[in-house]
Amino acid sequence: MKILLIDDDVSLAHMLEEYLQSEGFDVLALHDGNTAIAEIASGAYGIVVLDIMMPRMNGLQLLRQIRASSQIPVLMLTAKGDDADRITGLELGADDYVPKPCTPRELTARIRAILRRTQSLATAASLESTFFVGPLRLCPGKRQAEWDGKPVQLTSTEFSLLEVLVRNAGRPVSKNALSEQGLGRSLAPYDRNIDVHISSLRRKLGLTKDGTPWLRTVYRIGYQFVKE
Repeated sequence: MKILLIDDDVSLAHMLEEYLQSEGFDVLALHDGNTAIAEIASGAYGIVVLDIMMPRMNGLQLLRQIRASSQIPVLMLTAKGDDADRITGLELGADDYVPKPCTPRELTARIRAILRRTQSLATAASLESTFFVGPLRLCPGKRQAEWDGKPVQLTSTEFSLLEVLVRNAGRPVSKNALSEQGLGRSLAPYDRNIDVHISSLRRKLGLTKDGTPWLRTVYRIGYQFVKE
């Protein structure tokens, strides 16, 4: 699996690059957003690890450009405690984040969690039947979604969360279960990751005939995909 690492801190990027390579990944480290755009467009990478704080083109600006043409998984590196950038990144389509300073081991674990849920395996599980719920058609094997017959552009994390909710349509799913099954990790205290992704999904799916969201909040539990 090829990883594109983008961070203007050359020494940190080099250290992370060496560690990830020792873990079996093929890594290219770049240090500015402009250079990274062409590499991302090549389609050669399985995931982008993107630092938010960079000169000239910062990580959020680059993320916006990435999402204009690609659904490649993006893991953000954010300043510790900087919730504003973190939430903005998730709203722009990032899949997850790791606060800096982080250990190479933690970063590797997050990368593997994202890749586990985004790679389609040639197994019976990946080729299982398509789900139909309301106007939604969801094909987990191909990781494709349609709404009223039209393709819905979802990030890898949005697709994974929606799949969990669809499999449990009509039943509430706790935030912790969504985090474990959709993000590949336990829900951390004060973690708004799930809420931001659900908000994005609501915008993309629209409202039911009675004007309520298809994805409803279940007080003190989590979220539920409505079954009409």
